[in-house]
Amino acid sequence: MIEVKNLVKRYGNHTAVDGLNFTIEEGKIYGFLGPNGAGKSTTMNMITGYIASTSGEVLINGCNILDDAEKAKKYIGYLPEQPPLYFDMTVREYLQFVAELKKVPKKDRETMIEEIMDVVKIKEMPNRLIRNLSKGYKQRVGLAQAIIGYPEIIILDEPTVGLDPKQIIEIRDLIKSLGKNHTVILSSHILSEVSAVCDYVLIIAHGKLVASDTPENLSKKAFEDDALELTVKGERDEIVSAVEAFENVDSVTVKESKEPGCVDLSVKTYDLADIREELFYRMAELHYPILKMEHIRATLEDIFLELTERPEDVDRSGEEQLDMEIGEEEDHDSNL
Repeated sequence: MIEVKNLVKRYGNHTAVDGLNFTIEEGKIYGFLGPNGAGKSTTMNMITGYIASTSGEVLINGCNILDDAEKAKKYIGYLPEQPPLYFDMTVREYLQFVAELKKVPKKDRETMIEEIMDVVKIKEMPNRLIRNLSKGYKQRVGLAQAIIGYPEIIILDEPTVGLDPKQIIEIRDLIKSLGKNHTVILSSHILSEVSAVCDYVLIIAHGKLVASDTPENLSKKAFEDDALELTVKGERDEIVSAVEAFENVDSVTVKESKEPGCVDLSVKTYDLADIREELFYRMAELHYPILKMEHIRATLEDIFLELTERPEDVDRSGEEQLDMEIGEEEDHDSNL
């Protein structure tokens, strides 16, 4: 559906996007995850044809986004981080304007607008001026414009930035519902957002793709950090020997316990083997009560920090140049 091949974007000596390669398949919600300044928005802008790449190409259903822009863009609905709204229009006027720009047949426009307002839950305010809406409702109007024309692909760049917790949950639920009928790409630096919503995660850092997998598999890749943390009451050496005797135990680390007469253990197993039940019964047979048993698994946050850790003195000149270019584009548009 979307093929990104050797995509590069440079600003002078700064490389904002560095040789990205990935494929987006139909019918999934993809999370495009990375820290601020990693190159997410730059990549989004190149995928949607808003800015040109230095080299490489983006194919949307086989159409090059630059060589055949009009055809390629018909497949895409895009919500940039700052929704492209006209504050002096009412909600309905704005959506009618967008439908006209997207060349939706006149006979289908009103029905489509009503359906989409219902989907994004703004049906009760078609005649409200956009300037008078809350930030959360403005974001919903931005989502509505992205859905106009029922594009196969919906690209959302930081859709929950600046929203309160209730609004964030509502937008997440809305994105999940969109995933039933569209392929969705969600750019974010919020880990909980990606893990809660997305089927597949692409992690970018320093302009490069550093991971590509499901949230579950990404967590499993750090299985060497998984451990079973125990506090057991009894004789230290006998407890350690009993735990080490288990077939699937890889290593046992003994720690000083704050509980009197107890020993703390960190147990790692081969291939994430779960020995909790067997271990419980064995300690019971030996009359060594387990006071604490906790399975510590690596999280998406652990993977994210490991893959995206970067020095503090990163050159941000490319990001500033991008802001300048986008600002010039917006100024130009406002004069049309």
